[in-house]
Amino acid sequence: MQNTIMSEEKNISVFDWQRIFLSENFPPAYLFEIVFKSAVMFILLIVGLKFLSKRGVKQLSVFELAILIALGSAIGDPMFYDYVPLTHGIVVLLVVILLYKIITGLTAKSKKIERILEGKPTCLLSDGKIEYENYKHIGLPYDKFFAELRLNGIEHLGQVQRAYLETSGEISVYMFEDEEVQPGLPIFPELVDNPLENIEKKRRYACIHCGNVEIIDNQKSLCSICHNDKWIVPKSNLRVR
Repeated sequence: MQNTIMSEEKNISVFDWQRIFLSENFPPAYLFEIVFKSAVMFILLIVGLKFLSKRGVKQLSVFELAILIALGSAIGDPMFYDYVPLTHGIVVLLVVILLYKIITGLTAKSKKIERILEGKPTCLLSDGKIEYENYKHIGLPYDKFFAELRLNGIEHLGQVQRAYLETSGEISVYMFEDEEVQPGLPIFPELVDNPLENIEKKRRYACIHCGNVEIIDNQKSLCSICHNDKWIVPKSNLRVR
């Protein structure tokens, strides 16, 4: 006699092979519907992730992240739910792997498809100033960006020639040579979080929102780039090696 597990809805027979690999409620032809739904949901997953953020998880692109999520769901559901037979999960798994092979093959042959799926590097910082229009669309908080720069030994933006958000989610940084360093926004938290309350004299100040450095003479002066009015004194010291 087979062992059974009681539930509120029905008795579940332990090691009922038909239930484990197929299903008591769906005909075998239902597998074709699973193939179709898996393909649609995988495409929607990629589109949704790209819409929510241009960033992947570090060292993973949005496409690779979508693969992991889809594989996790395909593998996990048959493990936990008695009404999801293994065959359904295997079909989803095979569809995701097949789509991955097809898409990676296409991206290897077409730069356009690669950019659609993987995205392209975004310039976040140029010549010591934040590329404000680019930065607004990536969903990266300033404190995290500045933390990445500090981990590269950077004290202020004037030390940086270029910084890019790569498709992997990592930030690549290119420094100015010592003789090219210019006044820039200091990125220490205690300075950025406490803008000046009073502008005491006419001189260069750094906007805390975009890093723009310009000469102003009063507290209400608006940044010519981002139109904010929070300023701190810029730094121009060389990078400590």
